[in-house]
Amino acid sequence: MKRGKHKVVPINDASDIFLSRKAGGLAAKVLAMLTPHVQPGVSTQDLDQLCHDYIVNELQCVPTNVGYHGFPKTVCTSVNHVVCHGIPDAKQILKEGDIINVDVAVTTPEGWIGDTSRMYYVGQPSNLAKRLVNTTYEALLAGIHAVRPGATLGDVGHAIQTVAHRERFSVVREYCGHGIGKVYHDEPQVLHYGTPGQGLVLQPGMIFTIEPMLNAGKAATRELADGWTVITNDKTLSAQWEHMVVVTETGFDVLTAWPEGTGDYPAI
Repeated sequence: MKRGKHKVVPINDASDIFLSRKAGGLAAKVLAMLTPHVQPGVSTQDLDQLCHDYIVNELQCVPTNVGYHGFPKTVCTSVNHVVCHGIPDAKQILKEGDIINVDVAVTTPEGWIGDTSRMYYVGQPSNLAKRLVNTTYEALLAGIHAVRPGATLGDVGHAIQTVAHRERFSVVREYCGHGIGKVYHDEPQVLHYGTPGQGLVLQPGMIFTIEPMLNAGKAATRELADGWTVITNDKTLSAQWEHMVVVTETGFDVLTAWPEGTGDYPAI
């Protein structure tokens, strides 16, 4: 989500959270389904079609992204130096050593939206690519673990940037996490950098995404002529992970947990 104006932050009750968890779980299933298909020689359009058919035919949901502000596809496929919002294309063929973020959103029959993304390796990544992807995941976890009643969004952002800067990676600043429910991009805006103790004070029932984007080089980005694709200005690698979380009475709960578990990545 691109940063914008602030409005009121929704507080969700138990029934809302139940429906949000259902939506988040379905979105997570899409990315789990996709895992074995991310291989050299596959086009990003192939991946998009797989996700579209699975969402519509298997999950009986609506692909939220299709037509959203004119976006033409089901998922965003952001390869290597693409930061976010990459448009799937039949001419874009994945090759050995690529890294790719796939970002999916689904709308359930009840009207609730699940939104999540993850990184995939295409074959064997470079050492730098692997370190960037792993560090971005660690930064996501640090941000999630900062979520609790009475904490602030500044605490969340500071936790993320601390991990990124430790590895000399930069944090993309123009794009942020967001509130989500029956509205795709709602309040609050969740920056992935910040100062402890500053910003919105978190309350139980708030639901939002945390989706840090880290660059191997400098933080600067630019949008391509298609009006969607965002790349690193210096063409260095970029990585992103995204989960939906709800603030609970005692901390947090992840609403987009991977159905197959976290595998080689640390548990949340």
